[in-house]
Amino acid sequence: METLFFAAPVAGLIALIFAYYLVTKINKVDPGNEKMREIASAIHEGAMAFLNREYKVLVVFIIILAAIIAITGFVTEGEESMQPTTAVAFVIGAICSILAGNFGMRVATKANVRTANAAAQKGMNKALEVAFSGGAVMGMSVVGLGLLGLGIVIFLFPGQSSVINGFALGASSVALFGRVGGGIYTKAADVGADLVGKVEAGIPEDDPRNPAVIADNVGDNVGDVAGMGSDLFESYVGSIIAALALGAALGIGSNGEGVLAPILIAAAGIIASIIGMFFVRTPEGGNPAKALNTGTLVASVLAIVGTYIVCTFVLPDTFTVTSFGVEATYTNMGVFLASIAGLIAGFLIGKITEYYTSADFQPVKDIAKSCETGTATNIISGIATGMLSTMLPIIVIAVGILVAYYFGGLYGIAMSAIGMLSTTGIIVAVDAYGPVSDNAGGIAEMSHLDPKVRKITDTLDSVGNTTAAIGKGFAIGSAALTALALFTAFSQAVKLEAINILDPKVVVGLFIGGMLPFLFCALTMNAVGRAAGHMIDEVRRQFREITGLMEGNAKPDYARCVDISTGAALKEMIIPSLIAVVVPVTVGLLPGLGKEALGGMLAGTLVSGFLLAIMMANAGGAWDNAKKYIESGHYGGKGSEAHAAAVNGDTVGDPFKDTSGPSLNILIKLMTVISLVFAPLFI
Repeated sequence: METLFFAAPVAGLIALIFAYYLVTKINKVDPGNEKMREIASAIHEGAMAFLNREYKVLVVFIIILAAIIAITGFVTEGEESMQPTTAVAFVIGAICSILAGNFGMRVATKANVRTANAAAQKGMNKALEVAFSGGAVMGMSVVGLGLLGLGIVIFLFPGQSSVINGFALGASSVALFGRVGGGIYTKAADVGADLVGKVEAGIPEDDPRNPAVIADNVGDNVGDVAGMGSDLFESYVGSIIAALALGAALGIGSNGEGVLAPILIAAAGIIASIIGMFFVRTPEGGNPAKALNTGTLVASVLAIVGTYIVCTFVLPDTFTVTSFGVEATYTNMGVFLASIAGLIAGFLIGKITEYYTSADFQPVKDIAKSCETGTATNIISGIATGMLSTMLPIIVIAVGILVAYYFGGLYGIAMSAIGMLSTTGIIVAVDAYGPVSDNAGGIAEMSHLDPKVRKITDTLDSVGNTTAAIGKGFAIGSAALTALALFTAFSQAVKLEAINILDPKVVVGLFIGGMLPFLFCALTMNAVGRAAGHMIDEVRRQFREITGLMEGNAKPDYARCVDISTGAALKEMIIPSLIAVVVPVTVGLLPGLGKEALGGMLAGTLVSGFLLAIMMANAGGAWDNAKKYIESGHYGGKGSEAHAAAVNGDTVGDPFKDTSGPSLNILIKLMTVISLVFAPLFI
């Protein structure tokens, strides 16, 4: 049985080897003419410059927090004390998260120009292949480094689940900084490019005359590739570690079978994702969305088969656990059904998200129609749609939790999160494919390629907008299950058998927790607003002062706009990110509050954060696709008053869907995992 624990690093290595194979394929594709290579180089250099500066900030944070964890481990005593070695696991988790984002973005910024050239030379199918391969490197890096890093930590600290929690904390900390920083960067550039370029100057999207266009394309990578990759990296790792912790705490199996099963299911999911990627193919003129859905479906079916095999042959036929003073008996098939409940919940949340954010369905069409009467009605309609879109996901998650608990108890809830995230490899690939396609369209526009090339990349990008919205919905749904599993592990660690909502301490915690997502969103939204304001001023200045810029006879100062986004993102990301680290420890240690108040706070944050994240992500996605629906020729098309209103609505939606909304799912998990790591202080 012990040898099977090597499945984690072996599966991780397989994923990384496959990522390397994809990189060699991408490198063999012609990057196009000199102009295309020049633009792609500027995007790549801008993206890497931002990451390198962001990592310098992160290194300081990692060193300080690792020192705090180590010191706390040395000064606490007794069986329940923290282990100083948790700091080592924390650093390994942070490094793996950094590497995942770095690897994925390096390749994405090379795949973009090759996608554009493939569209020009060989058409839709080859362009889809290159763009998806670029996204797949991100997907394989996430799951590969996740399982490889986790395997290393398990090997270094066998049987020490409290130490392994440090790995999840490292992943979550980096993810939050990456999501917030990348989100501020990309939306500052996007808002500046859209409001001044498209609305005021009346020039097309990605027009090379727009000074913010390079920063906008860089932002697609730092926000939607590196940031998103770190986001799902910590979801993936967090779900596995929550199941490991509960498997150990509940004593499932006589030889650690309850700890081993999540690892093997994750390993099976990697193989399933790799096989599914070979099914992402479409004939020339075919539907890329169908190809992506086919690959995801194949991977999901294979993951179900792998989960069944693991549950049948690894978990005991029956096992009895005692949680919260209640003894219950469950079966291995019950755990399998709990895992499938999570996978089905993830699929349904994706479909619900697609309904509310795709231009193929009525909600987005209604938002587009509201643009005929101006910006105000567009914003009202978008916010209402976002609010309405919270109902069905909540029902799906609630049913999923009840089903998982019925069949597998607390362990079943943790395994449902594993089931939802088992195919993370291909889910991230489908999500990261979008920014590659978007960049390809920008490069085609700036390089003055044949309009048919932009038509192909726009088709790919349109699908990418929907897949990105689905990916955000999936990440938020998985965050709810993962945070709940981590919350359960926290309650076991601090011996919190129940939360009495009539206890004033718990009520205070609930109110604080319910408020925090709103505070976090206010800080991040204002950060985008301030950064965008600086960007707008700079773009206007260049249009005003650079002679011949609008006529195309002069080159804008792209570097200045890149620097504005970079500086603003690095400055503004610190305070929102620190909230998740400082507040849980403060509440847990304050006299008169303690672990009961902290439990209430985590519950409040989970509920309000989950709802707010869905609302913001779906409203933003709907505004974006309503704009694109009008640009396709409806309600007057490009240049109409409805289009101007749609651009304004999309601008409001940008920080909703790409900064605050997706960052919330990391916030609720990071607050829970930091409470779990520092649990010995609250007993």
